[in-house]
Parts: sequence; C-alpha cells; structure tokens
Amino acid sequence: MEKIERIEKRVSLWQAIMIMLVLLAFIVVGVIIYGLDAQIPILLAAVFTTLVGFVNGVKWEKMEASIMNSLTAVLQAVVVLLVIGIMLGTWLQSGVVPSMIYYGGLVISPKFFLPTACLLCSMTSLATGDSWGTAGTVGIALLGIGIGMGMPMALVIGAVISGSYFGDKLSPMSDTTLLASGTCEVNIFEHVKYMLYTTVPSLCIALIAYFFLGLKYANNVDMAELTELLNGLKDAVNISPVLLLAPVFVIAMIILKVPPIPSLMCGALIGSAFAMIFQGCSLEEVLSAMHYGVAMETGNEVIDSLIAGGGLDYVMWTVSLVFCAMILGGIMESVGVFSVIVETMLAKVKTAGGLIATTVVTCIFMNFTASDQYLAILFPSNMYKGKYDELGLERKVLSRTLEDAGTLTSALVPWNTCGAFLTGLFGVGPLVYAPFAILNWMNPIMAIIYGFTGFSIKYKDKAPAEVAETAVEAE
Repeated sequence: MEKIERIEKRVSLWQAIMIMLVLLAFIVVGVIIYGLDAQIPILLAAVFTTLVGFVNGVKWEKMEASIMNSLTAVLQAVVVLLVIGIMLGTWLQSGVVPSMIYYGGLVISPKFFLPTACLLCSMTSLATGDSWGTAGTVGIALLGIGIGMGMPMALVIGAVISGSYFGDKLSPMSDTTLLASGTCEVNIFEHVKYMLYTTVPSLCIALIAYFFLGLKYANNVDMAELTELLNGLKDAVNISPVLLLAPVFVIAMIILKVPPIPSLMCGALIGSAFAMIFQGCSLEEVLSAMHYGVAMETGNEVIDSLIAGGGLDYVMWTVSLVFCAMILGGIMESVGVFSVIVETMLAKVKTAGGLIATTVVTCIFMNFTASDQYLAILFPSNMYKGKYDELGLERKVLSRTLEDAGTLTSALVPWNTCGAFLTGLFGVGPLVYAPFAILNWMNPIMAIIYGFTGFSIKYKDKAPAEVAETAVEAE
C-alpha cells in the first residue's frame, strides 16, 4: 500500500494551553513537591510537546532543526558562562575575590550597604553593558561583604541583580539594548533615552526599599565580629590591593569594547598568575582550580563559604539546565505553541494600554517557555510591530516595553538562561531572591501603569483620542 503522509497543521489553542499546563504540572511535581532539579521535568514536558506535534503531523526533522536553532542561539552565552566559571576559580584561589571582600568590608557602611551594592552594580553594568560579568565579579564580592555583615543572602543577591540589570538594560553596549532597538528599527540612543522614563523611577523605588530593608539589619551588625571575620579572611589568604587590578582590567577591557569572552579569559589568566605570585600556588593547583574550583578549610564556616566555588564543574549544572530549556523552547516553537497563544491574545487588544500590557505578559511568557531573554525580545517584536503601527504608536514604545519585561524578568525564571546562570553563580535560585530583585519586577509594572495612564506614551502623528476614534470608525 502507498504510504499516506499526514498533513502538518499548527496546534490548536486548547492543545497549546494543554502543553503549558503539562509543563506547569511537571515543574510543580518535580521541583516543588519532590524537590528535584528542573532539568528532567522540562525534558518530560518536551517529550509531551513532541507527541502533540506528531499528532498534528509535524515531522521530527522540523522539531530537531528548531532545537538546533535554539541551542545555537545560546551557545555564546554558554561559553561566557564556562569562562566565568574558570575565571571565578582563579580569582578565588589567587585572593582577588577575598581582597575585594576585605577592602569593601572596610569602607562600606552597613547602614548604606544595600543601596550602595545596587548602585555599584548599576555603574559597573552601565559601563560594561554586561549583567553577567557584573554579577560574577563585583556581585560575588558584594555578596561576601553582605554575608560578613550579617545581611540575608537573598536580600544582597536581589540588590546585586537589580543593579546589574539596570546597566544591562540602559547601556548602549548591551546586547539586549542593541537587539531591542535594532529589531524595532529605533535609533539606539533614542531607545536608551526613552527607557529612562520607566527605568530610573524603578531604580529609585528599589534604592529606597533597599535603604529601609538594610536598616533592619544594619543596627544588628556586630562591628567587632565583622572585624574578626575580615582578619580571619586576611589570615586565610594573602590580601593585597594589587589583586584589585584583575577586576579593574576586565571592566576596562569591556568598556573598551573588547568582546566579553576574551576579556573574561584574560581575567582568568591574570587570576592564574596572581595565584602563583601572591599565594604560592603551583601550576597544577591553578589548573585544578580552573576545572574543579576552590575549597578551603580554615575552621571558620563563613570564611570557607566566601572563598569556595568556581571552576568548570561549578557551572555545568547551569549549562545542562540551559540546554534542557532550549530543547523545550525549540520544540514548542516548531509546533506553533507560541504563535497560537500570542495571536489569540492580540485579537482582543484595542488600546495602547492593553497592547503594552499584552506585550509585557508575552515577554514574561516567553521567558518562562522559550527560556531565553533574546527570544523574549525577538518574538514579541516580530509579532506586535504591526499592531503598534496600527494604533499609531511610535516603535520606541515597543522597544522600551520589550526591555521593561523581556530583559528584566529573565533573571526571575529558574530555567531561563539568565535565571539558571545566576543560580549557578550564587547557589540560590530565583524563587528565593526574586522578591528582593525589586527593579526586575517593578519595571514591568511601571510599563503597564504608563500604558494605561498614557504617561510618556508617544504617538506618531495623531493624538491618542484621534487614534481611538479612527479605530472605532474602522470597526
């Protein structure tokens, strides 16, 4: 008999919703109830989505090609992650991170620590355009200082992430800034200027919150205990201001537009040289730190935790999570899950406020399902540009909203590339630090408020009232 090929059709809305519910069920059962890592639940959801695709006549070759495209899109980020792991191992072994913690602990006031940490990360990421590099260098040191002061780990991480993503969003050198402005065909400097309306107020709210949150713990800081901790750190490794040249060099290279991977690798090599010069380490010990990280036993648990970690092994869990998430995202895209849900939402949008809110929800949805902030920018941009034009909105309204939600909420999703990286870096997941990453969830809220109030919403040729009248007449 002649073989009959099934005609491919896109998933229906109810099938797309069913796929999302199955993903949610696997995550709840595996991660929340059983306390497992997210990799296997995500892969099981990918298997279910594949079966739905087969039912709809989607060939495996198409799904596989989509998976490869998704994986290719994040390969650079994965390489950056691997290099940061190597660099962190050498910086811990050489005394670079302990020196940053030591001198930072001497000069930063406990009362202003949290807003200071947020601002330091904001300035660093603004200068470099790199949230990951900021969190992996300055952020690690600030976490050590905060722990030494008795601050809750999740609170410090939240302040670090807020600051790191402030610069990542606003820096003209940031890849997400370039992507959002480029895909919406908006001048990058006009894009950055327009983002100030939502981002600066969000940062101010975050800084005020960090100040009052910090006061609660600053009054309980035992300066004698902090001094003892810093002295113990000094006894454990050789501390020197010269070691601070390593982060200064890396940040300077990124500011000078040297690509992140060679910049971070140079930082790792400098850390290796410093380890041999200042700590008397052998080449074998340095290579071991690059691969397996650092672990010391000083008799002080806090100090041991501050100077432990790093290495390739330190980030491999994160790499596996990123790969699993991108496999799921690729399959979902190939069977049409994203497009059918977004098109359904778009059909009900009639106003600027509704469109901006829908864009925010879509970006968050893409961060949860496609698991990558670049896709959370690209996909809504391509889907909604025509609708923004139809309502007479300037394209920079779209480009700003993409970053308000797509860039910033990526750090709040455990299996997103950004959330996975930060989890691997700090050892604490988004479910713990998300309430304190104030900028990251305040900015999308600010975007929705602006959309419905009309504040700073720019139209091309017509006033909002005229556009509304035109839309009504067209109906």
